[in-house]
Amino acid sequence: MNKLFYGDNLYVLTDHISDVSVDLIYLDPPFNSKADYNILFKEQTGESSGAQITAFEDTWHWNEEVERIFQNIVDTSPANVVEMMTAFKKFVGLNDMMAYLTMMCVRLVELRRVLKETGSIYLHCDPTASHYLKILMDTIFGKKNFRNEIVWQRSFAHSDSKKFGSNVDYILYYLKGDKYVFNTIYQPYSDKYKSRFKDIDQDENPWDGSNLSAKGLRGGGYEYEYKGCKSYWRCPIETMERLDKEGRLHFTKNKGIRLKNYLSERKGRACQSLWDDIYPINSQAKERLGYPTQKPIALLERIISASSNEGDIILDPFCGCGTTITAAQKLNRQWIGIDITHLATNLIKKRLKDMFDLESKKDYLVIGEPEDVTGAQELANQNRYQFQWWALSLINARPYGDKKKGKDTGIDGYIYFNEAMGKIAKAIVSVKSGSVSVKDIRDLGHVMDRDQAQLGIFITLKEPTRDMKKEAVGKGLYRFTILNKDYAAIQILTIKDLFDGKKPDIPSIYQISTYKKAGAVDPADERLDF
Repeated sequence: MNKLFYGDNLYVLTDHISDVSVDLIYLDPPFNSKADYNILFKEQTGESSGAQITAFEDTWHWNEEVERIFQNIVDTSPANVVEMMTAFKKFVGLNDMMAYLTMMCVRLVELRRVLKETGSIYLHCDPTASHYLKILMDTIFGKKNFRNEIVWQRSFAHSDSKKFGSNVDYILYYLKGDKYVFNTIYQPYSDKYKSRFKDIDQDENPWDGSNLSAKGLRGGGYEYEYKGCKSYWRCPIETMERLDKEGRLHFTKNKGIRLKNYLSERKGRACQSLWDDIYPINSQAKERLGYPTQKPIALLERIISASSNEGDIILDPFCGCGTTITAAQKLNRQWIGIDITHLATNLIKKRLKDMFDLESKKDYLVIGEPEDVTGAQELANQNRYQFQWWALSLINARPYGDKKKGKDTGIDGYIYFNEAMGKIAKAIVSVKSGSVSVKDIRDLGHVMDRDQAQLGIFITLKEPTRDMKKEAVGKGLYRFTILNKDYAAIQILTIKDLFDGKKPDIPSIYQISTYKKAGAVDPADERLDF
């Protein structure tokens, strides 16, 4: 089955992905993008500032962990890789760039291991590190296996002080071996080219003529007369007769013969290494989900169509909001996605549901998420922010605030729902992975009053005490006027409850979606927006 992994891609690759098992790899590892924030959500007023979450910190530093990984490269990698990384260390120095190159090197070695001998890899990067990454790719995959440096115009213009605007990215295209898949991509002809086809047949099929005379050609041609036209011709008389029978000949007033070349028979212009026809994700783009590094699906469709066939396995080890995955699914490929944040995996699951009506466990596997209370405790011990985001996803709540960057507001998430007269109501969600007490319920009640929230949802890994349950009951009821129904103002749910299928008691049919909805894919639409 298709697989979505939560975790560090280095360890997912080493522990879960077999040797020579992947047909195509695309990766877009961030570096110096100045886009640390993952703005997936908007306030109901349309503002987004309060919903900024650090999905990943695009910051690299030379530290003890990186030093250990560098030493592991020295101890285990091929000699040419060791020599190149040692040269980098002397030239670049012990800084953020060297930390990035070290972390990329160890991953690229693993990616080469999992790639089939007939496979291809596309590394997406910006000018900040592209020159170093190309040397690294030459070293790991071999200079002879370099195919293209694709230039993608990611924006029409970019304002940069005292230099030319930086509006392009680079995609380094390499192979693993001599035999590989490549399907030529054809692009529409320009209007200028199409204007050459001025003549129109009776069936309104435009054509342009090419001269069949062989005069002036080295070696001459075939000398004969055909229907009163005598010359040296490029083809023998048998071919001329066949073309005439097919209606492909045009006889000129000057006793010449031209071959009709129909525009409709041309596949298009073979795609070159400058891609300026795929538009970036801007604020008006229909596919925009708010992820800072989101790439257009047409970009991934082009790569996947060119370097794989139906049924092949596509891997994206930095899958972010899942554009590679959705493009692979759309093009009937198998896929493996890896990301280090539950914000990303949760968004991908929602995107697969919206676009293809796919459900995890039934249609694909999600590996690395907790499957029981013990797994939830392990996640909480590893990273309480990831635990928090994962727990919020279990009830379709939207994460709130950036605890890493700012003060704790007492709010971990929101659930919004529509109330009477167009009013928007909300439930505040608080998530706790450690010890809990009645004070936590009192604090949630105070936050509800301060924030004018109608409901409060308290999610806890530990079992609540009797006093906590009593305090929650004391908060009273909330009357939802549309349904004329009462709901407990504060509701306590344990992680075990959620695993058992219990959900918050809220007006669910009126709930407002957590993520922006991705458009569904029409199975009958086979058009690729290249």
